[in-house]
Order: sequence, then C-alpha cells, then structure tokens
Amino acid sequence: MRTVELLLDEAADAAVREAWRRLADAGLPSQARHRSPTNSPHLTLAACPELTAPIRWALADVAAALPLPARCTGVVRFARPTSVLAWALDLDEALAGLHRRAWEAVASNSPPETLNPFHAPGRWSPHITLGRTRRAGAFAGRRVCEVLPAPPLSVWLTTLRSYDTETGALEVLGPRS
Repeated sequence: MRTVELLLDEAADAAVREAWRRLADAGLPSQARHRSPTNSPHLTLAACPELTAPIRWALADVAAALPLPARCTGVVRFARPTSVLAWALDLDEALAGLHRRAWEAVASNSPPETLNPFHAPGRWSPHITLGRTRRAGAFAGRRVCEVLPAPPLSVWLTTLRSYDTETGALEVLGPRS
C-alpha cells in the first residue's frame, strides 16, 4: 500500500514529538516507540495500492495547494479496530477540500475494494496520531490527558508525501513543474 500524507511545520512536528516522548515516559503506548527513520508526525489523507501516473497527476494539484493552515481542536480517542490517541484537526472548508481532492485522486485509479472506507469524505476524521495499540482501553482515564502537553493551537500542513508500506520508502509528492 501507498499512503498519501501531509507533514507538519517544524514547530508542530516538535510539539507532536514532545507528546510522543511524554506518553512513552509515562509507560503509555506512543509513536515514539517506532524507531524507523520514516516515522514522523503526519496527517494521513488516503491510501491506495499503487501511485499510478493518473493518481500522481491529480495529487500534484493537492501538493500545489500547500502550505495549508489547520487548527487543532484537542484530544480524540478511537477505539476500534485499534486504540488510538490523537490530536484532532478542525475539518474546515479548506482542509475538507484538500482531502476530497486527494481521495478523488486515489479513488480515480484504484480498485474500490482496496480503499480504506475510513478515509472517504464524510467518514474521515483528520487527526495526528500520538499513540496506538491493540490493547483495548489503553487511553481511557484522565491520566492520559494529564501527561500530554497542550496541542498547538494551529499547525501548517506543509508537504505531501507517500509511504510505501511494503518497501518502507518515502517519496515527496510535489506540484507539477
């Protein structure tokens, strides 16, 4: 699979990494435990089996819309299929439009059954993952919020990239030149 992700500005990246560190120091599940050099704070827009030429062409328009400001709205928890702790982002008109264009790009040239329905417009919840585990209830309780720093009020979504889950390769996706 190939993900389509947005990277954060330096200050927001540092804030997320601080949250990762605090969760890890408290013995809670944290993205800090993923030591891969490809592990960085990001916002996933979609995923598809392959970045075909038509998908790449359409994603160039998404990359051309960057940087894009976004507002953090606080902590969010997802319970299934894995427990996830994240900072939620406001799904304003600009972010919704950017996401829709990315979704349409991957959906235009991918078998429908290969697309994650949670990434579809109307179901997508923009968030930056802080911790993830298969252990149910891992992020329940006030203790988690007491450990975390306050999320940044705003972030800039700066770079479009893709991660290949099979090879581990990263690729920056830029606008057409």
